Amino acid sequence: MFLNKGDTIGFFSPSKPITYLCPIRTKRAQDFLVNAGFKLKGGKLSGKRDFYRSGTLQERVDEINSLIHDPSISCIMSTIGGMNSNSLVPYIDYEYLKKNPKIIIGYSDMTAILLSIYEKCSIPVFYGPALVATFGEFPPYNNASLMYMLAMLSEKRKFPMHLEKPSFWTDEYLDWELQDRTKKAVENKWVTVQPGTATGRLIIGNLDTMYGIWGSPYMPCIKEGDILFIEESLKDISEAERGFAFLECNGIFDRISGLILGKYEAFDDKDSKRMPHDVLSEIIRNKKIPVLSQVDCSHTHPMFTLPIGANITMDATNQRITINSLVSE
Repeated sequence: MFLNKGDTIGFFSPSKPITYLCPIRTKRAQDFLVNAGFKLKGGKLSGKRDFYRSGTLQERVDEINSLIHDPSISCIMSTIGGMNSNSLVPYIDYEYLKKNPKIIIGYSDMTAILLSIYEKCSIPVFYGPALVATFGEFPPYNNASLMYMLAMLSEKRKFPMHLEKPSFWTDEYLDWELQDRTKKAVENKWVTVQPGTATGRLIIGNLDTMYGIWGSPYMPCIKEGDILFIEESLKDISEAERGFAFLECNGIFDRISGLILGKYEAFDDKDSKRMPHDVLSEIIRNKKIPVLSQVDCSHTHPMFTLPIGANITMDATNQRITINSLVSE
């Protein structure tokens, strides 16, 4: 499965009706990808809404399944996340997708759909850009995210693939429909929380969304030796601690060989002057797993595209991540 210029990207809204709420940003995102050489095909719910969501459950299921069945589409991309993508997972046509695989990509609430497809179909899926959220940004952020996406999805990709840390990033808040400038850039830094190296299968996603399928047949079992990558958005430090404690109570830190934290967008430290990885250190105590924090596959810009289920090596000591192969044995 590859995505090359000239191919068609189908987009859909599994939860939030962002194409209705933000038509200006939606058009900017579409124009950007068309100018980059791609064809676009919107799902049935483009420009529509059903109050807090893009459509009824059946309408949203029909939207994604129609894109899955469309032979002209090479890649299916979410427009944004939301809160209710987990409602769709029992009704996705996994059997058809398993026999006719496509690139599936998105982030945030899309985590539920990505993990369920990975679990049910055993095909690579990608934690990466969403149409409106990512490509509706201004340069250099949209350009950088597209570069990372194509490095992973185009026919030119080569493994092992070493991820180069972006020199800049942002999570500045600007009203999406009024935005008329590039967001302010901040010098980028990753943080070594605990040194060491690990190689294993990558499971990545938004932790808050994982709760919605945790323990179900749609959530991959996190196995001995896996590397877990989690990220969050609009959380405070008490919520970060709660999430890490959830993982500890479920024995996750005793099974994984390494942990990566993404940047927590618009993080509220509640005047503690502490980052998420500070409270994480309290939770994991003396567990000697390598931990690397502030990595750029999150709600911030730009963002990497990372394959769920890939074999990766993380070097927390030297702050390096390498994708060894698309599928982990």
